[in-house]
Amino acid sequence: MKIFNYGSINIDHIYQVPHLVAAGETLSSTSYQQVLGGKGANQSIALAKAGANVLHIGRCNKGDAWAVTLLKDAGVNCELVELVDSPSGHAIIQVDEQAENSIVLFGGANQSFTEQDIHSALQTAVAGDWLVLQNECSNIKAALDYAVAHDVKVVLNPSPMLSDVQSFGIEKVSILIVNEVELAQLINPQETTETALVDKVRQMYPEMEVVITLGAKGAMWVNATQCIKVAALKVDVVDTTAAGDTFLGYLLAAIDRGESKENALRIGCKASSLAVQALGASVSIPTAAQVDAV
Repeated sequence: MKIFNYGSINIDHIYQVPHLVAAGETLSSTSYQQVLGGKGANQSIALAKAGANVLHIGRCNKGDAWAVTLLKDAGVNCELVELVDSPSGHAIIQVDEQAENSIVLFGGANQSFTEQDIHSALQTAVAGDWLVLQNECSNIKAALDYAVAHDVKVVLNPSPMLSDVQSFGIEKVSILIVNEVELAQLINPQETTETALVDKVRQMYPEMEVVITLGAKGAMWVNATQCIKVAALKVDVVDTTAAGDTFLGYLLAAIDRGESKENALRIGCKASSLAVQALGASVSIPTAAQVDAV
């Protein structure tokens, strides 16, 4: 099936720093890169490299056409990507010596989509197709509602976790993918043990498939009857910026081609373990051959 990804295209400005800058501090960086980023672009590249048929819905400034070229080169269908006059979204990313990061986002063209724009972009989607949504673009709820009304399966990665996420009607999505922090913000657990979290997820979202990324501990798939956990590979971490996006892309591509939930988790974890060993966002996403070799 086709996988539509309504997602951000950002220009990432990456600064290697001795430590994350504190309030009032001026800090010299040790290196600088300008690269293609944005959760949406990263996810589309991961999906394409994993072998999925992915169509990206997005916008960036006309002067940043190189970013679209990189998407195409990775195998992403960019028929629904528009070059516009407004500034591209961008991110200021600090990465410290422990590979922790701090990110400041500017939405730019990612925030310019109207409800009608989204409906037009999705008019070729049919029942059984997928729509991937994250939270760096405008009118996410409109996209979710349109997809559900047309029997298009929705994968939601509600990052960044903004206050309006609860109003999306996320119980309607097919697969919810969150990290531990995002999960806690969604379900507000009284206890943080794994058993308590699983019970609360099942209580709040009894009909939904929920995938929880656990960083160095791996990932977990929870639904009404299953709790599947897969360990992460032990690697030397350089940069975690695209880890979650790489995981999502490889996991969904695996599910789309009929892999089991457990196999999909393993593939996602292998792919993200490779991504964190390289600096940068989209440039760190491994090929399917590299993932298969792990």
